Amino acid sequence: MINRRQMLVGAAAGAAGLMLSEANALAGKGALVDSETPVLGNPRGNVTVVEFFDYQCAYCKWSYPKLKQVIEQDGNVRLVMKDLPVFGASSVRAATLVLAASETGQYKQALGAMMATHSRLQDSHIDDVLAKAGLNPDVLHDAARRHSDRIERILARNKGQARAYGLRGTPSFVIGSRVYSGVQSEWALNRAIAAARGA
Repeated sequence: MINRRQMLVGAAAGAAGLMLSEANALAGKGALVDSETPVLGNPRGNVTVVEFFDYQCAYCKWSYPKLKQVIEQDGNVRLVMKDLPVFGASSVRAATLVLAASETGQYKQALGAMMATHSRLQDSHIDDVLAKAGLNPDVLHDAARRHSDRIERILARNKGQARAYGLRGTPSFVIGSRVYSGVQSEWALNRAIAAARGA
């Protein structure tokens, strides 16, 4: 459970934001535009919000509904969710199956189901969560096998970009030319989007 102090510390750390260095500029462009990674929100939006996250990160899951709300209310933002599975094999499995769901047109549904979980994930739990959300785990496992090269490329790129940014954990965001670390409040997200739009 996230307490108020942890929330405020995370938000304060992230609100400051870190400017991307020239050395990281190419990594930033790659994070914002990746033809193999699904895009949520408005695909033609004039600002891109990238979140590096893990399905076992309590902060990521707690803050996801607020992020969705900001994106929906704005209406002109591309949202790119970058899997950064730092909590082990179950995180990799969840990321793999959700990315596979993009091949069946169910990415948003699978992502939402995983983000709504409240506990650490076990392999069997992941399949149950997806099934309860109306997805067929067998179909997703098959899609994951058939598209394993693409999924592995995405995860490897995400890891490389996170390293280039010097990210130390999840959630972390790239919005415009800035990196924001930690949980972002709705106010902080709106402010970052406005800053990126005005740059």
